[in-house]
Amino acid sequence: MCKRPLPLSLLSLLSIPLFAAERPVDPTFLKTSLSKAAVAQDDLTAPGSEFRPLFTKGGIVRGVARFGEASLAPGSASPVVQYPREEQIYYVTAGSGEVVYAGKKHPIRADDFLYLAPTIAHGLVNTGDAPLKVLVMGYPIPASTPIRIPDALPIANASEVKKQVVGNHPPSTLYQLLIGDQSSTRDRIAAAHVVTSLFLMEFAPGGTNFPHHHDREEEVYVLLEGEGQMVAGGGASGVEGRHPAKAGDAYFYRLNATVGFYNRETAGVPKARILAIRSLYPFARR
Repeated sequence: MCKRPLPLSLLSLLSIPLFAAERPVDPTFLKTSLSKAAVAQDDLTAPGSEFRPLFTKGGIVRGVARFGEASLAPGSASPVVQYPREEQIYYVTAGSGEVVYAGKKHPIRADDFLYLAPTIAHGLVNTGDAPLKVLVMGYPIPASTPIRIPDALPIANASEVKKQVVGNHPPSTLYQLLIGDQSSTRDRIAAAHVVTSLFLMEFAPGGTNFPHHHDREEEVYVLLEGEGQMVAGGGASGVEGRHPAKAGDAYFYRLNATVGFYNRETAGVPKARILAIRSLYPFARR
């Protein structure tokens, strides 16, 4: 019995899964945690001074030069570093010590945040009795961007920054606006070239900042305290992309990825706190 050949249109449909399976798809986010990050060689590495990278440039990470945790034992110091076209932001998560900036020493403590301008030499010293832990965030500045250096080290503590509701986000999340770009009128420090916003979010029990996305910026979330569900790449509602998250977990979100967080709804659950940073995507959008 002779079999009739399949219509061309049907053959085309049958071939779609094969071609679709061969096409690589970039993820919309990356996730890791401080507990999983391994010590790696870095400019800040020295006896007693370690660096654990969380995210580095490559793959879907386009505009971040380095993002990780520096940890210094009591009495130790990091090397002094200097970058001609990279701005850095430090956030102290634990301990106390000093930052050396342009040859001068400045005391630092937990919840201090600092803007370290390009071309200025800087380093860390642990003068306390416990480990000094600092989140180090570095962003390359395009060659076409003029560099402006602040007259003094921009430094402040999160306790000095008011908590407020921002934009269309619900009142269950309070924001502290820490560092913005040089045109900012709302942030505690307005000094950045590539970084558009460094901020803290405090989530009440059952609170959320509503899943959303950014079409011009990459973003990193680090859960400093509490636990809940991180929203990552799962549509506008966030239902499809909720991931259990605990303190120390970190997420990188590429351009237009869905981003958000839901704190636990259990009665008496403590507030959750996230440090977030957004930076301009370094290429023209297609």
